[in-house]
Parts: sequence; C-alpha cells; structure tokens
Amino acid sequence: MLEARTRSYLIVGLFCAELVVLAMAYQFLADIDCRDTGAEGTCRFLRSLVGRGLAVLAVAAVLVRARPEAFARLLRGAAAGSNPAAWIALHLLGMLLLLLPLVLTGGRGLSEMFQPAAAVWALGAVAAAAGGILWLAPPPAWAALSPRERLALLPLFGSAVLVPDLAEAALPLWDAQMLTGATFRAVALLLGGLGADSEVDPAAYVIGVDDFFVHIAQPCSGVEGFALVAAFTVLYAVLFRTDIRPWRYWLVVLPLGLAASWGLNVLRIAALILIGARISPDLAVNGFHSYAGWMFFVALALGMLWLVQRSDWLHRRPARTAPGPSLRQDPLAACILPFVAFMASGVVAGAFFAPPDLGYPLKAGVLAAAVAWFWPVFARFDWRIDPVALAAGAAVGAGWLAFDLLFAAPGEPAAPLAEALAGLAPGALAVWIAARLIGTVLLVPLVEEAFFRGYVLARLDRGGPGWRAAAVAVSTALFAALHGRLIAAALAGLVFALVMLRRGRLADAVQAHVAANAVVALWALAFGAWERI
Repeated sequence: MLEARTRSYLIVGLFCAELVVLAMAYQFLADIDCRDTGAEGTCRFLRSLVGRGLAVLAVAAVLVRARPEAFARLLRGAAAGSNPAAWIALHLLGMLLLLLPLVLTGGRGLSEMFQPAAAVWALGAVAAAAGGILWLAPPPAWAALSPRERLALLPLFGSAVLVPDLAEAALPLWDAQMLTGATFRAVALLLGGLGADSEVDPAAYVIGVDDFFVHIAQPCSGVEGFALVAAFTVLYAVLFRTDIRPWRYWLVVLPLGLAASWGLNVLRIAALILIGARISPDLAVNGFHSYAGWMFFVALALGMLWLVQRSDWLHRRPARTAPGPSLRQDPLAACILPFVAFMASGVVAGAFFAPPDLGYPLKAGVLAAAVAWFWPVFARFDWRIDPVALAAGAAVGAGWLAFDLLFAAPGEPAAPLAEALAGLAPGALAVWIAARLIGTVLLVPLVEEAFFRGYVLARLDRGGPGWRAAAVAVSTALFAALHGRLIAAALAGLVFALVMLRRGRLADAVQAHVAANAVVALWALAFGAWERI
C-alpha cells in the first residue's frame, strides 16, 4: 500500500479534478455577467472560488511534501477512525449543489436568477469544503495533531484563500510602462523570429499581426502569475526555513520564478496573436480563459518548487524524501489520476480551441498516456467478455441516440463543431476522427468507469442495501452532471453501475460503456454527427 503522503496527493488530485469540472462547466456553459446580477461583489467573489480552491490545494500539496510526518499521522488517525463514507457523501452533495443551477437552467438566465442561485452555490461550497476536509481526516484525527501543527494550518490556508486578492492587487503592475513596454517588445521579437511582422502600441496595450489586433487588459495580462510565484516562493521559504540556504534561495529562486512567469506570459500573448492572425480570430478571442491561466500559473509555481526541492545547492541538507512504492502500481491512483488528467486536458483544450471539442486529439493523447502509465493496474482486471454487459451497453447507446434525437434541439449545438471541422485539411480531419473514435470508444469508458464506478461507487458502498443504493445514486448523479444530458446520462450511469454490481467486476462496466459509446460513435461516423458524442 502506498504511504499516507502519496494517498493524500491522490485525494488532492481528485479535488483538483472537481475544480476543473466546475471551471469548465461555468466557463463554457453558463451565461453570467456580474454587472447584471445586482450583486456584483458577491458574484465576483463566487467566481473567485475556483482560484481560491486551486491556491488552497496547491498549498496543501506543498504542506504534504514539507510535513510528511504530520500528514502521515493525520491519515493514520483517519484510517483508524470512523468510516469516511458520510464525509464523502457530504462532499459529493456539495459538488452536486454547485452544479445544480447550471443543470436546471442549462446555463441561460443565471444573471437574472442570481440571488437564489448564489444561495445554492454558497451552500454547496460549504458542504463540499467541509466534506472534503473531513474526508481527508475526521475530527478526531485533526484533533490528534499537536497544537503547534493545528495553529500553523490556519495562517497557511488563510493566506492561500487570499492569494487571488493578492493577484488582483498586483494587476496595476500592468499599467507600468516599463513592464508593458518590455513585454510587448519581447512579444514583437518573438513574433519576428517566427516570421510575423507585428504592430505594437504599448501605451494603448494593443498588439497585432496582419489584420488581427488584441487589447491586453489587466485581467488578461498574466501579471497574476507574479503574485502566485511570489506567494509560493515565500511559502516554501517558511516551510523549509531550517533547510534552505537563504541568500542563495532569495537571490536565485524568486528572480528566476518571476522571469519564468513573465516568459510564460510573453509566450501566451505571442501564441494568442499567431492563432488569431494565421488560424482563427474566433479561436484566439475565445481561448486563453482566466481559469486556464490560473491553472497554468499554479502549475508553474508548483513545478518551480519541485525543481527547487531537488536542488541540494539551495539546501543545507537534502530536502528530498525517500521514494515510496511505485505510483503506477496502485489501484486507487489508477482510478483517480487518469480522470484528473482527462479533466485538466479538457480545460487546456477549452483554452486553446474553439469549440473545445476541436482539441479532442489533445485529450485523447493525454488519456492514452495516462492509461499506458497505469496499465499494470488495468491489465489485472478480469477482461473476459460478458455478453450481458455488451448487450446492456448497446441498449444504452441506442437509448442515448433516441433520447438525443427526440429531445435535443437539432442543429444548434452542432454548428460550431461542424463549421470548425469543415475548415480542417483532409489529413487533419482524419487525425481528428481517429482520435475521437479511439478516445470515445476505448479510452473514455475505461477512465470514467474507473473513477465513477471503481472509485466513487466502491468508496461509498459500505455494504447493505441502503449504502449500496446511496453509492449508486451519488455516483450516477455525478456521472450525469459531468455529461450535461441529465436524464440520459443518469440512466446510462445507473445501467453501468448495475452491470458492475451484477458480478462485482469493474471490467464489465467498462465493456458496457465501450458498447454504448461504440453504438453512438458508429452513428456519428455514418452521419458526420460528431456532436452526438
């Protein structure tokens, strides 16, 4: 069994996946303008919860690395304590409440009904946060920490919650002409090196190539990356203050971190310009969303600290801990981490492609890599063919198509993807279709079933009809919320759950899901209706 520190990373990874789902759902499906809600401050605070959650999870990851003994004691206390199923259920209920306004409205009219929706979001956020904290460890385990350890958690996580406010306070740096001018000159040099002549007006924050020009305002400037890098540099210095060599650390790490953040912003702006000028203005304008920017900069900060920890030159004594058992051999990690990678790849695709499904080859590549990495676990599944599972899955696929064709608004969701695919060269279209078929029919069923049935359902099922029914209901509701088509997806998730429970084999649920997706994929291939999958 993996050590407690690694298992805590898995739970944090699951929470990251949930944040990715929330970010994707409300970024791409909801129509909310805070200025039209009548409660702009509340609206902006709720929108910032994703960034605050990312900052808290990032701090938790650093804390686990910095204080492995304390977290090992915490999780040992959790293992010896009460059953965590109640806290898992509370957390998942919170997630359902956070998605409920979007599901009920389809994302339309949320500005007008903001007040009741805000109450549901607030309640869901509290339930999800409380359930997540107590899922990680129940109250007795938290109480078993030393007073010094408990007191240290409050300012650290409190500071993490305030990181978005620090980032917002740093936004006026973009108005400093020295920074703006240097950034735009670097972008122009980079574009010139790539063969594109640019026109730059740093005073007006405008830059462009050919007939495509963009105005880089404060929220899109990437300056928040400076705040994030600085905050995590300070955090590492506090947590490892007895290990680091302070002069080397501050003279090297902080300047290099700020420079890396600035360089990432230069690359982002240059890519934005080239995409708009040479590929698609609509793709450029609709890409590079704020949530994705937060994720990129948090990843940069954590990657920087990972490199710092591996440098003995910056430490009085080596800061690395002894390696634990292989992560790729752990069944729990195999159920969670590929799903996290799937969700993260969706955010990246949504940031760089419009519509997001145009970037499906990226998602398929990430899924293939994740499945290959954890194949030692998946290979141990009982893969014997189950005719019942295949028949049930085929029925689900036919029902999905029938429901979609009868009740979905024809043509409306298809237009953006159909238009984007029509503009692809034949070779690029063939690659996209191959990736879509492989991802939809083979990879997605394995990753989704491993998470929803292999992890969520199995984790909540504590034995007995009541627990089993609750586990099926929660895992099915989460599956339906992810897929958007509430009724059809709920029925599909219910069938997959029952197929797995019939013989206790997760591979049976995967086979049913493969059969369902294969039916839909064949329809899409025959009629070019790729929006159906």
